[in-house]
Amino acid sequence: MSESIGLLNAAGEPVMRRILVVDDDPHICLAVRAWLKRYGFKVAIADGGTTGLVALDNSTFDLLIVDTFMPGMRGFESIRVFHNHAPTVPLIAISGYAFSSLETSSPDFLRMALKLGATRCLRKPFRPTTLLSVIDECLSEAEPHRRYVATLAAVASAVSESQDKMPSSVRSREGVSS
Repeated sequence: MSESIGLLNAAGEPVMRRILVVDDDPHICLAVRAWLKRYGFKVAIADGGTTGLVALDNSTFDLLIVDTFMPGMRGFESIRVFHNHAPTVPLIAISGYAFSSLETSSPDFLRMALKLGATRCLRKPFRPTTLLSVIDECLSEAEPHRRYVATLAAVASAVSESQDKMPSSVRSREGVSS
């Protein structure tokens, strides 16, 4: 389907993308998980905002799929909360209510969802191919940033390791502090 699904790590091994699906409708969660697993994604599901935030605190994810209206969260609060917890992770907002009327209210809801941190929005019900296409777009757009962050982390680690191996007399002479 796309290069973002078939990324390789530094050792040339396939990278399995991790996706968190947060929706209070168990049928949506199970269907999305089945579709995505079929295409090689590792999928975690959460039945609401609280369990989704716990999952987000305990694991890292490459993408979030979050229902906009769930019990315990007012309206679009879910998008803001999840975006604030993981600001660099693409978030797909899904709703059967908020995006139901393409002609009238949708542009306002769509604008609001995007302003609160959603990368893309999907109206339920959606087709598996539509979801996969939107996931691919989100991951492809996020990838340059992720590579940059990973490169910075690798450089910082290498600098730290070289300083640790440097004799203390050389570190003090070169003004390197530990």
